[in-house]
Amino acid sequence: MTVQQHISADVQAQPRAVGDLQLSSKARGPLSAIDRFRTQGCMKALFPRRAEGVEAIVINTSGGLTGGDRLSLNCAAGEGSRLVLTTQAAERAYRSAQGWANVTTQLRVAAGGRIDWLPQELILFEGARLSRRLRADLDADARLLLVEPVIFGRAAMGERLHDACLRDRIEVWRDGVPIYCDSIRLEGDLVDVMGRAAVGGGAGAMASLVYVGADAEAQRDALRRVLPRTAGASLLSDDVLVARVLAEDGFALRQVLLPALDRLSGDGLPISWRL
Repeated sequence: MTVQQHISADVQAQPRAVGDLQLSSKARGPLSAIDRFRTQGCMKALFPRRAEGVEAIVINTSGGLTGGDRLSLNCAAGEGSRLVLTTQAAERAYRSAQGWANVTTQLRVAAGGRIDWLPQELILFEGARLSRRLRADLDADARLLLVEPVIFGRAAMGERLHDACLRDRIEVWRDGVPIYCDSIRLEGDLVDVMGRAAVGGGAGAMASLVYVGADAEAQRDALRRVLPRTAGASLLSDDVLVARVLAEDGFALRQVLLPALDRLSGDGLPISWRL
């Protein structure tokens, strides 16, 4: 066996992280409670006490994402219940020796229910290969708050991404009809790609935000007041509010997201966001 063949065999033999989380909530009087919960592999969850709703802190015990990893989350809020999902800390997508890391998230919200999908930042590292897909299916009067923040290398560490790939798709459906579909594909020299005026204008971090609720129109102007000039918020319909935020780095991005998410969550932002 040649040295190259030996290295290739070692790469293929490396263990890959596989994880699955299934969680649902149900109404119990004026409160919400866990209805169903199961984890497998590297996916775990903690449940802080919360006055209203079920809060779950999702944990990837593998310590990050790399080529060949496969994570899936399937979460649902039952009728009249509220489910808040966040992460323990920022997720990290590391250099991939071979293949892509894949993360699939499925959210379902029944009539009168609400899900707040509030993961902390995804940090991309040089050589990362990550494909993510999120789909939320809502009943007619269900509510949703969703954010996906991304950091392109840690600015304080002098990290600059000249070889990284991110494929990210978000879909929101209501009663079987799509109300929001967004697909991002960033590949190659991300310093160059994000430096383009029509893409990122030199931003080192970004976030996508979606809010579905009867008060979306009322929230629009208040949201715009806390957004910088490198962000924008628009109504897709009377009850669907979307925003895109570009920021210099992760710190600047969080300074924008904290007040925005505080407002849209009804001051219900998980405490892990403030640690």
